Amino acid sequence: MNESLSNKIPHLHKKGDTTQLFVDGEPFIMLGGELHNSSSSSLAYMESIWPRLVSLGLNTVLAPVSWELVEPVEGKLDFTLVDGLIEGARKHNLKLVFLWFGTWKNASSSYAPPWVKTNLERFPRAQTSQGKNTDAVTCFSRAACEADAHAFAALMRHICEVDGQEHTVLMLQVENEVGILRTTRDRCELAERAFAQDVPTTLTDYIREHANCLTSYLQNAWKKAGSKTAGTWKEVFGEAADEVFMAWHFARYINSVAKAGKAEYPIPMYVNAWLGPQYEGQLPGSYPSGGPVARMMDIWRVAAPNIDFLAPDIYVEDFRRVCCEFRHSGNPLMIPEARSDEQAAGNVFYAVGQHDALCFSPFAIDSVVEPHPLTASYRLLSEMMPIITKYQGTGRMIGFTDDSLVNVGYSAYTGRELRGFECELGRYQLQVHFTKPFEKGKVPASGIIIATRDDEYIVAGLGFTVTFASKPKETKNVEILTLDEGRFEKGKWVAGRRLNGDESLSGKIIYMRNEPSVCIAKIYEYP
Repeated sequence: MNESLSNKIPHLHKKGDTTQLFVDGEPFIMLGGELHNSSSSSLAYMESIWPRLVSLGLNTVLAPVSWELVEPVEGKLDFTLVDGLIEGARKHNLKLVFLWFGTWKNASSSYAPPWVKTNLERFPRAQTSQGKNTDAVTCFSRAACEADAHAFAALMRHICEVDGQEHTVLMLQVENEVGILRTTRDRCELAERAFAQDVPTTLTDYIREHANCLTSYLQNAWKKAGSKTAGTWKEVFGEAADEVFMAWHFARYINSVAKAGKAEYPIPMYVNAWLGPQYEGQLPGSYPSGGPVARMMDIWRVAAPNIDFLAPDIYVEDFRRVCCEFRHSGNPLMIPEARSDEQAAGNVFYAVGQHDALCFSPFAIDSVVEPHPLTASYRLLSEMMPIITKYQGTGRMIGFTDDSLVNVGYSAYTGRELRGFECELGRYQLQVHFTKPFEKGKVPASGIIIATRDDEYIVAGLGFTVTFASKPKETKNVEILTLDEGRFEKGKWVAGRRLNGDESLSGKIIYMRNEPSVCIAKIYEYP
């Protein structure tokens, strides 16, 4: 593909410290939803789903495409489902991210074709320490890697042919939540031979050159093992050896698949993670060992250069922590799976506003019961998309959500303790207090604040207040000069009421009600 054409297809673009997805020459944030695993296997089933996805406010649908249906018989490829999904998305003005359920889905090979599953001699299985076969093809099978890569390359070639001009398909997820379960590492004969070998110099050179910026887990494990730059996996990585070994080989396998696909159509490609340890002492194998979890990000980075980023599937309570973990070393944040309860309507503000997320996508979106508060959040963010993308990577935008773990502050205006935070943005110190009580399973206080100038702010979201003060060591009085509610229409501001008096405590506070809304405040100071 020539350079001029590759710049027109969906691609990633660096802006400051952030990464944006460009679609048809414009930055695009995917306000998405992921379908149930089997929904996209039937075009007839999808007929009633498409309108519901539109009514929820989505602009992007994450839909599985499985190897077993693309190549049910070896060498005979069928793209009927792919074409139907692209046609359905176009008809409803939606974009697509295809999820390639190839060799693995959730650490199992359940979506591999029957001709792969039943031929264990050609496609051997991963094994436990007791020598028992698992339900997953081993990542050490060259035949499996070549067969997967061949099918994936054919898929990408077909997408290029049918969508290379219209750009309905924005990116591909390669496999799904890979790793090995019920054992810390694969013990099949191929794996055992590989584990006895020295660590590849490509990896040891990377570890040595990036020793001070590795994830803390990997850095500590390497140092504890003696900071060696050569040796076997156990000698170099000590107690982390099994997981690092599996991460390296899963990543190399998937890199081969992605490389074959990108040779046909080089749109962005990523892998998603079943999250790593969630409590002290949790061992790999209870989560997929070798998967693209946060503490293995450095391994995946060097082993899989054709994978553009690693993406967390976030179902845990501590949503903010996971987002921060996956921004390690500039990794763009994309959330292909998240809980679809009411809290999603607040988490999207944090992901997009604080971490410039490429995508936020609750799982099982086709089972969401309407009305759902996510719709209001998506519609507000859709209207603001040109503004949000303009300020991504500038350091002039923050996002937040109440996950019950924030600090407690004191409100001078109500005389009550309120949970919230303080930060510097623009010229002033902002004090954000959450007025909406935190209730598990309910929409939390959340929002985005953008300093469009040092003294002008766009404030969007729900369930909080904002006051402004001088930065530390400054003693001037700071108040709101003007405060207007309104809305954005394709990024253009349409003003509504001018808020003053009781609605702003005479220019001292911004009240954001308990439904998503947006306002613009101009701030001034005097001695």
